[in-house]
Amino acid sequence: MDHFSRRDFVFLSSGAVAGNMLVGGLAEAGDALGRGLDFAHSGLVTGKPKPLKHASIPGFLSAEQIAPHHTAHYGGALKGYVAADAAIEESVKSGESLNPAAYGALKRAVNSKGNSVVLHEMYFDGLAPKAPDPAAEVRKAIENRFGSVEKWAGDFINSAKEAAGWAMLVKHPVNGKLYNVVSDEHAMGVLWMAVPLVVIDTYEHAFYIDYQNRKADYVEKFINHIDWDQANARFRAQP
Repeated sequence: MDHFSRRDFVFLSSGAVAGNMLVGGLAEAGDALGRGLDFAHSGLVTGKPKPLKHASIPGFLSAEQIAPHHTAHYGGALKGYVAADAAIEESVKSGESLNPAAYGALKRAVNSKGNSVVLHEMYFDGLAPKAPDPAAEVRKAIENRFGSVEKWAGDFINSAKEAAGWAMLVKHPVNGKLYNVVSDEHAMGVLWMAVPLVVIDTYEHAFYIDYQNRKADYVEKFINHIDWDQANARFRAQP
């Protein structure tokens, strides 16, 4: 892609439910919320939305864009997951079976909404006002797999433009390979056991306030706001 030349490329780098869950505020500096694959503060553990690291990303995402995304879409997914999981747990423990349609819907909600919670947390945690330099090992892995960081970025951008829901750079522990994965729904498109290193939300709710229908602009700017410290920590945590 011409506009991502080596000279210009900066490798310092569905409908939601009503948003009635309060954002817990911005995360404190340092390692208060954990790094890499530390999910101790995940909503799946605490039952509460994980606070944002950044209220806005100047030049990329406004507070008006991030706040409803975090509250309504991430928070709404967490609320739906908690309710579905609690209903199933109660049914199993009480011995009172649910009708098959309700049971199936709850099971699918746990999968889809639970995945949405984790992906949103990795997305928000993976944003940076200015992308730091990736560690040598993740850079080398990207170059070995894709040929160069520019070629990786080009493929990732193209993947994200085509994705209806998510695009991710993942590392698979079975063969150690990196993949740019496209997911059109929270419970679809994943490679089992693969762990995301870089995550972009490509649903309209992630960019529409700031970009309207200019999804390509949002995707291309994302590359320069990847928190490579997070990606590095996730990479190192893999076997």
